[in-house]
Amino acid sequence: MSQHTVILLLGSNLGDTKKNIETAIYRFNQEVGKITNFSEFLITEPVEFVSSNIFCNIALVIRTHFSPIQLLKHIKRIENEMGRKHDSSTLGLYTDRVIDIDIVKFDNLKFVSEKLEIPHQKHLFEREFSKIILKDFI
Repeated sequence: MSQHTVILLLGSNLGDTKKNIETAIYRFNQEVGKITNFSEFLITEPVEFVSSNIFCNIALVIRTHFSPIQLLKHIKRIENEMGRKHDSSTLGLYTDRVIDIDIVKFDNLKFVSEKLEIPHQKHLFEREFSKIILKDFI
């Protein structure tokens, strides 16, 4: 089974945001793949929506044998089980969230489907906080 190198961006702006991210990291280590590197936590204002809740973010590099679609299914399950109620791709807008996990890069793959675009263009080229947190991984 081949191993893939994946860069993920995690964020939370509800509840104990750092603990939410630490829980997601633990779940990734147990269920998805080995974390090989991670950034420092970064505290940021919400982007593309208004909220008084501040985000805590982190970037992870993982090794996994899952395909992009399999990985997305695991991500959505973890988000749901951790209490994420709304998905921005379904709603068409951003809202506060317990956990948000985005696939930024997956090997050197270029992949586009209705639910997933790799590489994640907004994180790589548009969002300043993403550029800061991903600088050591891209």
